[in-house]
Amino acid sequence: MIEIYNVLIYNPILNLLIWLYNSVPGHDVGVAIILVTIAIRFVLAPFMHKSLKNQKAMNALQPKLNEVREKYKGDKEGQAKAMMELYKDHNVSPFSSCLPMLIQLPVLIALYQVLNYALNGNLTGLYSFVSNPGTVNPFFLGVVDLSKANLVFAIIAGLLQYVQTKMMMPTGPNNDPTTKALNLQALYFFPIITIVFAWRLPAGLPLYWIVNTLFAIVQQWYVAKKSESRQ
Repeated sequence: MIEIYNVLIYNPILNLLIWLYNSVPGHDVGVAIILVTIAIRFVLAPFMHKSLKNQKAMNALQPKLNEVREKYKGDKEGQAKAMMELYKDHNVSPFSSCLPMLIQLPVLIALYQVLNYALNGNLTGLYSFVSNPGTVNPFFLGVVDLSKANLVFAIIAGLLQYVQTKMMMPTGPNNDPTTKALNLQALYFFPIITIVFAWRLPAGLPLYWIVNTLFAIVQQWYVAKKSESRQ
C-alpha cells in the first residue's frame, strides 16, 4: 500500500517540485510550490467542477428540502426516504461535495512529506531525468522561510477558507434550525481550524492551501455565473 502511495502520489509530486525548482529563475521553491498547486488543480479540475455544480444544485434544492422537512416533521424515516427520492429525481448527490476533500487529503499528506523531506535535504525518490540540486533553498522571494511556520500565511489561508465557505452557503431561505446551525459552524469553524493547523505546519503547506483556495474561489464564482446566465 505504501509502495502504491509512493509511486502514484509522493514520487510524482516530489519530482515535479524539484524539476520546477531546478527550472524556475532564481530556484525559488515558493514559486515551484505555486506551480505544483496549479498543476494539481488542473488535474483535479473535472472532479472539482462536478462537485461545485452539485453543490449549486443542492443549494437550489433547499426550498424543496425544507418542504419535505416540514411535511415529515417527527417522522425521521419518512423524511429521509422523501429526501433521497428528491435527490434521485434531481440527479443530485448529498455526498459529492466530500469527494474533492477525500481526493485532496492524500495530496496534502504527500506534499507535507515532500516539503518536510526536501527542505531538509532528503531527496530520495527522484527520477533519473530529474537533476538532484543537493539542497533546496527554503526561502520564498528571499523573505519567507517555507520550512518554518508562518502566522501571516496561516491567517491568509483561514480568511480565504472563510470566503470559500461563505460562497458555498445556500442563498435562499432555510427554515431548518439544524442546517442553519451546521452552516454557521462550518462558516467559522473551518477557517479557525485552518489557521490553527496552518500555524503549526511549515509555511510551504499554507502557501499551497492559499493558492489552492484562490483557485477554488475563482472556480466557484465561474460556476455560479455560468449557472445564472442559463437561467
